Amino acid sequence: MSSPSTERKLRILHIEDSELDHQLIMAQLRRAGLNLELVRMDALAEIGAALDQPWDAIISDYNLPGFSGLVVLDMLKESRRLLPFILVSGEIGEDTAVAAMRTGASDYLLKKDLARLAPALLHAIEASESQRARIEADRELLKSKQRLHELAGHLQTSIEMERAAIAREIHDDVGGSLTALKFDLAWINRHSKDAAVLQRVQSALETVTSAIEASQRIMHNLRPAILEQGLVAAVQWMAARFERRTGIVTTVRTSHEQMQLPPGVPLVAYRTAQEALTNVSKHANASRVDIELSVDSGVLTLELSDNGQGIAPGALAKARSFGIRGLHERAATVGGWVDLSTNNKGVSLILSVPLQDQGLDASGLDDGAEATHDPSAWGQL
Repeated sequence: MSSPSTERKLRILHIEDSELDHQLIMAQLRRAGLNLELVRMDALAEIGAALDQPWDAIISDYNLPGFSGLVVLDMLKESRRLLPFILVSGEIGEDTAVAAMRTGASDYLLKKDLARLAPALLHAIEASESQRARIEADRELLKSKQRLHELAGHLQTSIEMERAAIAREIHDDVGGSLTALKFDLAWINRHSKDAAVLQRVQSALETVTSAIEASQRIMHNLRPAILEQGLVAAVQWMAARFERRTGIVTTVRTSHEQMQLPPGVPLVAYRTAQEALTNVSKHANASRVDIELSVDSGVLTLELSDNGQGIAPGALAKARSFGIRGLHERAATVGGWVDLSTNNKGVSLILSVPLQDQGLDASGLDDGAEATHDPSAWGQL
């Protein structure tokens, strides 16, 4: 790694009341081959104003008229500038030197040992530049993570919008056509006397009815119209269907029968429960699932636990654990988070979503607001 002296002219602030000592330090640094501009100051007000200027480092005497070098070090810390600070003194006690290093000084040395100043200065500048580079890299990494988080949120929103659009297409086109076909078949069934025709019509009616039921099931999966009845009703409905389909005993407990939640939160909670139940049916080998919904202290909590075989050690950290990552990203779109724990007695998933920051009453109770109508639900035929 090349030293700062080979890359640019160093601009050093020298806090020193002795012009002779200033000249000695300048000569020592130039003798070491440093290309630098050494600016001397000894007035505290002048030094305070100068800290806003661009410097590569600060070299400070300890004993100055009316103040000490540690006062300047405190001013530097208050300015939040990351600059190397080297304390130089004709005489400095060990306690003072230790206090200076703890406060943030890069190094300290005696004026009788100026031969060590140039290497100490270069090392301090290089260390400071490395630290600034790490801070900048961390800042860029944080920005990158934020952009990825925003992208994931956008993708989740886009997926739900696309699901809703597909559900509307099924409702308006496929559903409408199947309903019209069912009416026509019912008309033929009422007006035909031919036994063979009636048999064919009855078979066709059964096929159309199955197709309508399949379309309704697909629409529910794409955009759960049951959420019109509230999150609690939707989770209870989902749990009942899951129990009928899998034979796994599924119970739902809740602190409130109705919850008034911000837009987006019910769907996130519903999808989280849906994903968790899917994983239980595929992997858990469980015989029981417990779901609990509550709102307490302005936080919505959805907890889903099973009594299955748990998740193998290390599985949660797998690079391709996209389902688990998806749960975290989905929760983050509404400012929430997911906690997942496992042991040999099963898996517990907890979704937490703060509600107060989203302008809700802390109780989360339904205030009687009407749900937005979902046109994807068909009437009974």
